[in-house]
Amino acid sequence: MPRALNLVLLGQGKTGSIVAEVAKERGHYVTVLTEIENPDGRWLTTENLKDVDAVIDFTAPGAVLSNISRCIAANVPMVVGTTGWYGELDRIKREVEQAGTGFVFGANFSYGVNLFFEIAQAAATALEHGYAGQITETHHIHKKDAPSGTAIALQRVVEQASGVRAHISSVREGDIMGIHTLELSSGGDRMVLTHEVKSRRTFAEGAVVAAEWIVGKRGFYDCKDIFSQL
Repeated sequence: MPRALNLVLLGQGKTGSIVAEVAKERGHYVTVLTEIENPDGRWLTTENLKDVDAVIDFTAPGAVLSNISRCIAANVPMVVGTTGWYGELDRIKREVEQAGTGFVFGANFSYGVNLFFEIAQAAATALEHGYAGQITETHHIHKKDAPSGTAIALQRVVEQASGVRAHISSVREGDIMGIHTLELSSGGDRMVLTHEVKSRRTFAEGAVVAAEWIVGKRGFYDCKDIFSQL
């Protein structure tokens, strides 16, 4: 077990609340901030963050960029599980590298989904042999971004492996925590790979482990590229 860390958790939604529980179970100190205590990221000053080992963000697409910018300015390592901001990915990467801080982002911090990405990468070579690819993601009706960050990450994995961009379909219904399916189909057969979330705890555990890992490191990391080290 790593040393006890002083963590700040941004967001107290369904996943954020479990992150706080997991972090405390692993012996860490956790300060939880909502948009009430941290409007537009204004709590995240160098003074307030001077004794903080890492910040974990599970907020919303409209809040996360301000939080990221302020943590970079304070040179505090950050783990971001919020999605919906990836259009700014290249800019944030440059800022992290210029500041010399540590940053881990992930469309999905589940160990299982990151293993799923590796399986999908191997299967995607079928697209070079006449197969068509289709990604379907299904989430609860309250999810703000579509397609999901996990689906976009899966699409990127498939494209990097095959040179082919698979189409994504998004479905919003009920309280589904997350189902992602990659279908590879030809005239002769069909392969279907599916990952389904059964508990949000899988996201929380991965995010806390990522926070433990990033402390003392510099650089900009995608969780799926480092999950084997976590």
